[in-house]
Amino acid sequence: MRALAFTDIITRLAAWKFPDGIEGVVGIATGGVVPAALVAQRLGVEMKVIALNYRDEANEPRFAEPRLLSAVPALGAWRRVLLVDDVYVSGKSWHAARALLPAGVEVLPFVMKGRVDFALMREVEGCVAWPWKVSGAAAGGAGKAELQA
Repeated sequence: MRALAFTDIITRLAAWKFPDGIEGVVGIATGGVVPAALVAQRLGVEMKVIALNYRDEANEPRFAEPRLLSAVPALGAWRRVLLVDDVYVSGKSWHAARALLPAGVEVLPFVMKGRVDFALMREVEGCVAWPWKVSGAAAGGAGKAELQA
């Protein structure tokens, strides 16, 4: 698993040429929430979240199709948005989220990692360790240590 540096991600985001006229960002939870927040901050626009579940912690499909876990966010007057996720593997999560958003809204893709032209990091192969994500074992261990202290 390749560890990614937060500063590298921020530097790449600062240099990325985002489309003009983006009115808001929608992050696909859970993996796309932090990337969406970084993109929204970079663009100076609001952010909303749609929660889907498709893959487990080992990045294996958990269901035949992604499942909606939250209400679909109201986009109000937004007519051009970025739909952001952490990775693009099969595209199932992204396409499922897109299908749930209003048809009259132009929805453009953006992901942190994937072999697609809308990925910030196209050259990174395999699984990555995002700087904002704590693995289950590490999180459990830290929590136990804090409780024992």
